[in-house]
Amino acid sequence: MAHLSPIKKALTRLGLEPGPRWKRIAIVMMAAILGLGAYIIHISHATSYLTDDPQACVNCHIMTPQYATWQRSSHREVATCNGCHVPHNNVFNQYFFKAKDGLYHATIFTLRAEPQVIRALEPSQAVIQSNCIRCHQDQVTDPKMASFIDDHHGNRTDRTCWECHRGVPHGRVNSLSAVGNHLEPIEVYTPEEEKVVPEWLKRSMKEAKQKTGSE
Repeated sequence: MAHLSPIKKALTRLGLEPGPRWKRIAIVMMAAILGLGAYIIHISHATSYLTDDPQACVNCHIMTPQYATWQRSSHREVATCNGCHVPHNNVFNQYFFKAKDGLYHATIFTLRAEPQVIRALEPSQAVIQSNCIRCHQDQVTDPKMASFIDDHHGNRTDRTCWECHRGVPHGRVNSLSAVGNHLEPIEVYTPEEEKVVPEWLKRSMKEAKQKTGSE
């Protein structure tokens, strides 16, 4: 047994002599594991998390209130979810944070342990605060503010931005039961046939446009 590998030694001790049969079993098991992994990646739209598309954040449904309220905010024009919720000091830290945060979210969602009102944890709060300052540097360092706001330096460094700006950008309605999935069409879940504009609607739009042009 001295010349056998540790795996073969273990099989031999268990009375399972290594041979062609076990090789076939190992191949089938590896194929099953790889196939299951590929299927999970496909049904979870995992590749979407590598993009900046905000719709990736509603793959788990429970972020629909945040997505719907962001869609109605001024931040929609200037920032995506990644713009606020992941660090931007370097690309490695960005994807490490996304992976760590995503694994935590996936675990909580799988266990059905999500709270009714989702709140950012302390590491996420630090990232959000950093990104607020990154984009609004001129506002938080404006010397004119110091002339009429007491202890402006302390207020902008010892407090989070959302202590005052509570409705930015998601508003105050963020309960899972407050905003339904029906309020915002999510492209990734919309069947292809529903993305096509019906012929009757095309004709109606064309007629309305012609009527407007002739008036």
